Amino acid sequence: MNTKKALVISGGGSKGAFAGGVAQYLLEEEKQAYALFLGTSTGSLLVSHLAAQQIPAIHKAFTSVTQEAIFSNNPFIVKRSGRLSKIKINHLNVVKNFLRGKKTFGESRRLRELIATYVTPEIFEEVRNSAKDVVISVANFTLNTTEYKSIRSCTYEDFLDWIWISCNYVPFMSLVIKNRYEYADGGFGCIIAIEEAIRRGATHIDAIMLNTEVQQLNRMRSRNAFDVLLSTLDFMGDRITDDNIKVGELLAKERGVKLRLYFTPRVLTTHSLVFDRHEMHQWWQEGWDYAQLHAQSR
Repeated sequence: MNTKKALVISGGGSKGAFAGGVAQYLLEEEKQAYALFLGTSTGSLLVSHLAAQQIPAIHKAFTSVTQEAIFSNNPFIVKRSGRLSKIKINHLNVVKNFLRGKKTFGESRRLRELIATYVTPEIFEEVRNSAKDVVISVANFTLNTTEYKSIRSCTYEDFLDWIWISCNYVPFMSLVIKNRYEYADGGFGCIIAIEEAIRRGATHIDAIMLNTEVQQLNRMRSRNAFDVLLSTLDFMGDRITDDNIKVGELLAKERGVKLRLYFTPRVLTTHSLVFDRHEMHQWWQEGWDYAQLHAQSR
């Protein structure tokens, strides 16, 4: 059987920096030669550069990004108290968004501009013309299904759209209409695309999951409707994650696929929509260190 290796990266907002560190170790230290790169949400922001071996550029992006670079209308007020972040809803911005006829609390069009800055036409063409494939997962709300978009079947502008769409965690970020369908974050249907990697012929898979392997904290009691909404979305996301991993593990065992799972060794943050460049710089290094420790323990 021919070997076909895949790198799969889950959703996880700002925690994507940790995945970047793990991936850097796998590519630069272990010299893994992946044919497939699959990303959901924050994972979709990483995979093009990883496929093109443009790690310094994506490291710079993940360790310099701010809230202002993501949101064109930020629905959050973030207050720092030491090392802790407290998030409140920005009622004024939310009302402004509704008055403009928008369907979400906030808008993330600046993220689309940021993606275009880093995923250049040169990177797109380099990957598209190589033997590698980069696949992005998105949620089609109109058809109630998950779709997987390959770089090989996209124009440059379409591919940037799919990356952006895959990251749009509604109702806090933009709900996008494309091809007459409503699209949003791929994590609403598939948080980690292990099953899709196997379906595309992967025989060896390294999957980076941006959560701890077992739950390490209990959620605080909700204080308001905003907290309830966040807890609801987090709860559903955790259940989707569990299903993705269980199905992926069973299918890998059935097909004889070698599957290595990488989880975060600790809870990095409970506010993954807060983008603090100092924390993300630390998480990138933690990811690299964790991958090294993981390799030494095998």
